[in-house]
Amino acid sequence: MSGLLRNIITFLLGLAAYGSKAVGSVTELNFWVTPFDSGIRVLKSDKYLQLAESAQIDYLIKVGKLFTIIHAGASFVNVAQLVMFSRPVSIFSRIRVETQLIYADEKCAYFSHVVHARNGQAAEVLVKMKFKKGRITVAPSSFLPLSFAAVPARVIGFESALAAH
Repeated sequence: MSGLLRNIITFLLGLAAYGSKAVGSVTELNFWVTPFDSGIRVLKSDKYLQLAESAQIDYLIKVGKLFTIIHAGASFVNVAQLVMFSRPVSIFSRIRVETQLIYADEKCAYFSHVVHARNGQAAEVLVKMKFKKGRITVAPSSFLPLSFAAVPARVIGFESALAAH
């Protein structure tokens, strides 16, 4: 399934649960792996990034912040993504993506998208996201009022991997 179509379906289905979760909670989204998502028999690696994008839209809808962001004239941009694969996902599998905001600072928000298939975790996608209003970066706390005591080890490792490139 194409990314745009998946995002539209996610948006429409998510509206029924608008504002049903608190910022910081885990949201869940289910998909079927179609022939459009796979190579010969397994989910293509780039499709994990599309799944993460759809899961972020779903998260922002379920925590009731998507329309707040839109009304503020802002948008979100994924600045960096890191996929850690555990095992392949075969075609026609039903997958579940668990999304959580794991950290935010004055410039970026960090999301974890854990992909589960059949009997366990298949991958985790870490996403570094910025909110933009034109060319200006808006603090994530403007939209996601959540404070963090310390930077999680996953975020430190993610930033180290980004700095290495």
